[in-house]
Amino acid sequence: MSLATVTCLIPAFNESRRIGAVLAAACANRLVDEVIVIDDGSTDDTAEVAERAGVRVLRQPANRGKSAALARGIAAAQGDLILLLDADLRGLTANHVTDLLAPVLLDEAEGSLSLRGNAPLPWRLLGLDYISGERVLPRALLADRLDAIARLPRFGFEAYLNALWIASAARLAVVRWPDVASPAKARKRGLAAGVLADALMLGDIFRTIPPHRALGQIVALQRQRLSGHRRLPLVPILGR
Repeated sequence: MSLATVTCLIPAFNESRRIGAVLAAACANRLVDEVIVIDDGSTDDTAEVAERAGVRVLRQPANRGKSAALARGIAAAQGDLILLLDADLRGLTANHVTDLLAPVLLDEAEGSLSLRGNAPLPWRLLGLDYISGERVLPRALLADRLDAIARLPRFGFEAYLNALWIASAARLAVVRWPDVASPAKARKRGLAAGVLADALMLGDIFRTIPPHRALGQIVALQRQRLSGHRRLPLVPILGR
């Protein structure tokens, strides 16, 4: 069985205390061929931590936001598939990465996205986090759109990708990660700075798509997700 190659992209800004665990999970996964960290102008030693882990590091000269960081990472990626991971995840293991990759590697879906254990309650009840940062998709879907991605609002990438998935009627797998969490911005930055950061992120999302279209994306993605998606058998792909 010939499998697609996988590039893992991890955009990071001031995540030196958290990125090591994410890198350990990505690097331990035999299905991941290359790991690239895009350091988005960090003022701590995020880049140095990534370099010590032995992965490729692209340094942005200034903090330009996730969208621009991902545009640079996608341009550098060599894999057939892009695996996107946030740099601050807690509880992530190599098995979680396999679960996210499996539906696309086995051609059960054209894309997959995570549903973390601490996702907002409405998303957990719905069974879909439409702005999840952990996704798998073909690199070809984005390769000709790098300029557009780089011009997106700082945190507009997920909404932009949703629109591409919807336009292409992609089959989507939602992979539940009950043991994985992403710390709240208030925990990382303090209450006031965290609330402001969340507000700015929502502003970026709604500058990419207006609120009524965000609701439309949720409805459309629900229609395109695989019904009754289950953990897929791993034997066919672990022989790689």
